[in-house]
Amino acid sequence: MVSRREFLQHSAFASAAVLAPAEVGRANTPDQGESLPPSIAALQSMRDRARPITTDERRARVEQARRLMAEHSVDALMLTGGTSLDYFTGIRWGLSERLLALVIPKDGRTFLVCPAFEEERVQEQVAGSPLAGDVDFMTWQEDESPYRLVADGMRSRGFSGGRLGIEETVRFVFSDGVHQVAPGLTVASGTPVTAGCRAVKDVHEIELMRLASEVTLKAYEAAYKALVDGMTQDRFAELVSLAHRRLGFSGGAGVQVGEYSALPHGSATPQTVREGSILLIDGGCAVEGYRSDISRTFVLGKPTDKMKRVFEIEFRAQSAALAAARPGVECQAVDAAARKVITGAGFGPDYAYFTHRVGHGIGMDGHEWPYLVRGNTLKLEPGMTFSDEPGIYIRGEFGVRLEDDMVITETGAELVTPQSPSLEDPFGRVSSEQ
Repeated sequence: MVSRREFLQHSAFASAAVLAPAEVGRANTPDQGESLPPSIAALQSMRDRARPITTDERRARVEQARRLMAEHSVDALMLTGGTSLDYFTGIRWGLSERLLALVIPKDGRTFLVCPAFEEERVQEQVAGSPLAGDVDFMTWQEDESPYRLVADGMRSRGFSGGRLGIEETVRFVFSDGVHQVAPGLTVASGTPVTAGCRAVKDVHEIELMRLASEVTLKAYEAAYKALVDGMTQDRFAELVSLAHRRLGFSGGAGVQVGEYSALPHGSATPQTVREGSILLIDGGCAVEGYRSDISRTFVLGKPTDKMKRVFEIEFRAQSAALAAARPGVECQAVDAAARKVITGAGFGPDYAYFTHRVGHGIGMDGHEWPYLVRGNTLKLEPGMTFSDEPGIYIRGEFGVRLEDDMVITETGAELVTPQSPSLEDPFGRVSSEQ
């Protein structure tokens, strides 16, 4: 599922998850013979710091899913191509009109339904996954129904009248197809199982997310040092992507200039940076499938007093959300803490200027469960990861958003990257160079 934000801001790197290995290598190789600004040319690859998720780790995830199935009265979980399939198995498969479905029962052997002509290609990926030697292949020809195979697989495992949990991004045509041929099956939400596994990250996952954030912040700073009057937003975005590549990863950012920074997800209008322009950039990268999502707001030259005042309010709001986040606190309380600062400073009421929730879950997807939003009473747990990104958007003038990724710890929460100090010194260059 691709949001407008992801389409506009992450198109430069979102495709890396579905590239073949050779293509990934090419995407992460610095351009040969390209004249780069010194700040970008000086960057060194950080790829050797990324430790891949192991087969044993994925096998443990499958077992956790089975425990959650029993807890939530789900007899089996159905996955198609997408992030959850990758999360549990390491299999990367694009979506098409042809059904490829992995069904993990709470008891018994997993089975995989796939087009017959794709079997060999699927087997290549299965061979390196936790499914190796422990999955039944059920193939269908072009004039046959794949849905009947799903029903047959459930029936042979004793679940002909059971509950089949559907991962949330599975297309309706697929889940409905199963329901039509197996009306005895109850098709239910698989989110309690998938989000139940993915919402709480382990030490390795958080390590990868920390590295992704570190890479993105270095890329942003390198591009910022190359910013000059007259540069277009597209050229600045290109520099961010080049910097990510120099660091060994595919990444990028959306760039909004001046009045367009007041649109949280930006505008397609061409924009040029001038002295005194405010810029809002938002994007990130993926490290072994785990994402960063960082926003920075800064000015080329001197900001106005109003810009500086709004930034100071933003800084306090982001800090308030961080201080409110700790185990046992409801998700909505984190949003409320940031909103109280912003509305109390005169940028209210409600969603008038702070137009979105304060944060979203982040992991293998840029946006995933759970969400820091009013009405979400889910309680935070150690290992949950979120964006912390309040915003103040003054239509027709400018917007300011500060966004860093946040980890819930045993006693509170911490940002995985330093907060931005100011509009004039967004990466703490002055303090670090003194």
